[in-house]
Amino acid sequence: MVFGDVSFGIYALMPQGWVFMISIILIEAVVICRRLTTKWYDHPIYGRVTISNVVSGLAGFFISLKLNGGWYLVVWLPWVSNNEINISNQTELLGLGILYVAALILTLIIELPLNLFLFKKYPRREIFRSTLSANLISYLFGTIALYSYSFGAV
Repeated sequence: MVFGDVSFGIYALMPQGWVFMISIILIEAVVICRRLTTKWYDHPIYGRVTISNVVSGLAGFFISLKLNGGWYLVVWLPWVSNNEINISNQTELLGLGILYVAALILTLIIELPLNLFLFKKYPRREIFRSTLSANLISYLFGTIALYSYSFGAV
């Protein structure tokens, strides 16, 4: 299993990577907006979600650089294909799952305090729940989209 030589940063710098990241932000914005206001769209909420995701993305970029000596976004979002792992091997699949859970936890550690600050007019419990829901849904969508592409299912 080789995780350290493939970077989501390669994909992120391509046009489809930008579409992917914008889609993730929009998913999170819709989820948080619906949970906090019951509306589909609220301009200030979408703006705050964008800020939260940009800060989280930049943190992931710099933390990955620091942890692995130069490759960006390898640690934060391990993007691999069948060239790096064999998904029929339970150990390799478990390793990928552990990295994903760690990335989700690190994302929440960054986004939750920031969202508590940015959305302070809403109840703290709802901010927590909406941030958790938004990230779980966006990680699920992102995983399906990214790995379908990566493993050739699309």
